[in-house]
Amino acid sequence: MPIRVLSDEVASQIAAGEVVERPSSVVKELVENSIDAGARDVQVETRAGGKRFIRVTDDGCGVPAAEAALAFHRHSTSKLTAASDLARITTLGFRGEALASIAAVSRVTFVTRSADEPVGTLLRLEGSQVTTHQESGRPPGTAVVVEDLFFNVPARRKFLRSERTERSHIDAWLTRYAMAYPALRFALSHDGRAVFQSPGNGRLRDVLVAVYGLEIGAAFLEITPGDALSASSIHVTGFVSPPSLHRANRGYITLFVNGRWVQDGRLTYAVIQAYHTLLPTKRYPLAVVMVHLPPEEVDVNVHPAKSEVRFQDGDVVFRAVQRAVRHTLLERSPVPAARPAAAWPVSASPADQERRERARLLRPQSASEQLRFEEKPPEVGAPDSGVLVPAAQRLPPLRVVGQVGVTYIVAEGPQGMYLIDQHAAHERVLFERLLAERARAGAASQALLEPQPVELSPEAAGLIEEHLEVLTGLGFQMEPFGGTTMLVRALPALVAEANPREVLEDVAAALLTGDAPLASPVEETVARHVCKQAAIKAGQVMAHAEMEELIRALEQCTSPRTCPHGRPTMIHLSVDQLAREFGRGSG
Repeated sequence: MPIRVLSDEVASQIAAGEVVERPSSVVKELVENSIDAGARDVQVETRAGGKRFIRVTDDGCGVPAAEAALAFHRHSTSKLTAASDLARITTLGFRGEALASIAAVSRVTFVTRSADEPVGTLLRLEGSQVTTHQESGRPPGTAVVVEDLFFNVPARRKFLRSERTERSHIDAWLTRYAMAYPALRFALSHDGRAVFQSPGNGRLRDVLVAVYGLEIGAAFLEITPGDALSASSIHVTGFVSPPSLHRANRGYITLFVNGRWVQDGRLTYAVIQAYHTLLPTKRYPLAVVMVHLPPEEVDVNVHPAKSEVRFQDGDVVFRAVQRAVRHTLLERSPVPAARPAAAWPVSASPADQERRERARLLRPQSASEQLRFEEKPPEVGAPDSGVLVPAAQRLPPLRVVGQVGVTYIVAEGPQGMYLIDQHAAHERVLFERLLAERARAGAASQALLEPQPVELSPEAAGLIEEHLEVLTGLGFQMEPFGGTTMLVRALPALVAEANPREVLEDVAAALLTGDAPLASPVEETVARHVCKQAAIKAGQVMAHAEMEELIRALEQCTSPRTCPHGRPTMIHLSVDQLAREFGRGSG
């Protein structure tokens, strides 16, 4: 094919693809424009997850009538005048691409009024073409309506996710900017229902309460950098969670550089490293960390979506964040409140009855099953599943010898010795039992004494609501209760003793990123998390009878050799290996 210059229409749509990936990209760009315009009040409204309708209204400085149409020309901006300005960027936007990109793939209505003009301007554009340009009355500020996103790029439109998923991305962006600019008032509504509003009083903690709820917002620790960093040009502020408050993934670590939300693996690791030895394995803190440094020491012109930055001296910034967070934790962390122990006590206390009930669930479901097991090794996977276990995967009959390190069960089999990870093994048993129960008639639930309202972050609430049907099948009973609150009536029996808020936040975290290397059905993702919470932990003393019951239940599993996350449940030392170790191989 001969080389041609692309038409302006095609070039605009290609360029728009770098800036506008989904409805949340539109919200991000328009909100950034509102912030740069000096707005104090920003309102966002969406319909159908932003696919059909997005409106962003602000009370900023507005655009003069003579410049309104120019604002939609590609690379037109009021924020840069020369190439040298790229080294000292102090605004969120600077490329002059946002409005042009949005207009290229949607129908836009733009109404604005500058404070020193008596009347405003109204523009309508469709696929970058201006169809209406007239005067309009409105208060100073700007309102942008974006309708039918990707109407002229159907290939892009069909790759959008469900309305709830798109709403959750919008929730994430707006709450980030509410945290970055606590002095501004942000309001968000979906399909006419208000879901978020920040107080706009300049106090970040109050914004955290609005995002995460009162209990978590109040628990955050304000970052105190310490004397060693006070004289530095790098200032680290924000809030971090105490070591007793953590989540299942890194998604709750939010980073800002000079007021801009960024994704930076090194800075995320700096926050995690500050919690070294303070958190359980594979648990991560909640954090909102603001890094402020001279604009010439950071390059924000790295990524089309402006979500990545490059530091002049990344090591210095890393150390500043790590030290500030670590200093805060060591100086301000409260003594954790005592909670009921999750261990299985050996003594016959009243609480022992409940935990013995959990042990009872490990046993075969009927007397006939028990008899069959005693006669020969079981040939089924999860109880009543009807799935034959291949001979290569079956476990031989094992005899429990004891427990070592309060973590591993020592067992003897016909082919040698087995060391079984009690947590991984119990996870596998509970996982297969939970999915088997769901396949039959729904997993067992335990009703709470009183329905408990649980206030979640907008993103978590959206994920929970989106997968409500799946969660119901796994034993959750709950319903939306206004805003971002869920009314919890029952939890899966396996986690009935846990804090409902923690369970839902962690389930949402699992849904957000998944907890397996390969994609898996939603119910399996949730089941993995529920079973991980409910399983016996390393460090819990087990009675001999409890170990026996766990091994019997593991022998009945379809995949007894790995936990639901893929970790091995056991290691095997054969008789021949033991003989070689003791120098008995040659007689």
